[in-house]
Amino acid sequence: MTEGMKQIFKNTTYLTDMQRSYCPGCTHGVIHRVLCEVLEEMNLMEKSVIVIPVGCSTLAVDYFEFDTVQAPHGRAPAVATGVKRAAPENFVMTYQGDGDLASIGTAEIVHAANRGENITTIFVNNGIYGMTGGQMAPTTLMGWKTETSPYGREASRDGNPIRVSEMLSQLNGPAYIARTSTDSPKNIIGTKKAIRKAFQAQLKGLGFSMVEILSNCPTNWGMSAVDSIKRIQDETMKYYPLGEYKVVEGI
Repeated sequence: MTEGMKQIFKNTTYLTDMQRSYCPGCTHGVIHRVLCEVLEEMNLMEKSVIVIPVGCSTLAVDYFEFDTVQAPHGRAPAVATGVKRAAPENFVMTYQGDGDLASIGTAEIVHAANRGENITTIFVNNGIYGMTGGQMAPTTLMGWKTETSPYGREASRDGNPIRVSEMLSQLNGPAYIARTSTDSPKNIIGTKKAIRKAFQAQLKGLGFSMVEILSNCPTNWGMSAVDSIKRIQDETMKYYPLGEYKVVEGI
């Protein structure tokens, strides 16, 4: 740094220096950054454990400077439940995509939330299976073309996209449920604030917390990074409105 200049921004020490392997324009890296910033600001690294299942999130095991546990596809909430119950002094998170959480892992997330397990889920919703080739996910919007819906998703054949935050917020167990986005600096700041609230819910022992984050997938959407962000704004956010869906007293 040049002499006389004041440093106003620096890397979080909770992320490694390893080069990221995500596709160009993907916002997983942005989510990693804000997640680790909150952990550092709350001084949680020494007791943090993050459970990562199958999918693009698998790559994150090389990027976090705290303990990670690999879970089978969809089973991260069950594994996180075991970790938290066996060692309740730990701060336990899951990091899951929509194909993982809202499809093969539906039962796991619903029952973990319903039991009020004192864990936090970071749910990245880009409306498609990313790592496994771009298949339709439970959150894929109507009309979107994927490898398994080449003519577009149809309700009569495929059902309607699942609004996970709205669904889980109806249960008694969750303490905090919010949906945010990575489409703009303003909404990235909102994502960071929501993650902090979710972490506070766990630290106070209030029960299950989840932040659903609307993300993009330029590669499997077949779009440029810029166009994929615009799609979040023009399409995704209309079906999946941002906001806090459940906030119990004490957060």
